[in-house]
Amino acid sequence: MSRPLPEAAPIPANAENRYEVTRRDLPLSCPMPAMSLWNSHPKVYLPIVEDGGESVCPYCGAHYVLRD
Repeated sequence: MSRPLPEAAPIPANAENRYEVTRRDLPLSCPMPAMSLWNSHPKVYLPIVEDGGESVCPYCGAHYVLRD
């Protein structure tokens, strides 16, 4: 009998300053959908592809890097 897979723990919002993301995470928003939002800022979409693969959130300063 197989066991159910554990659900991924939510990513703490604003807990890190640098996040690596993939194209599966596009469109990119900060905070990301898996982040807990109780202590975060309003959602903002970041144009990471148009920014050359790196974007910085204007609210919290989180640095996102697109990893292919």
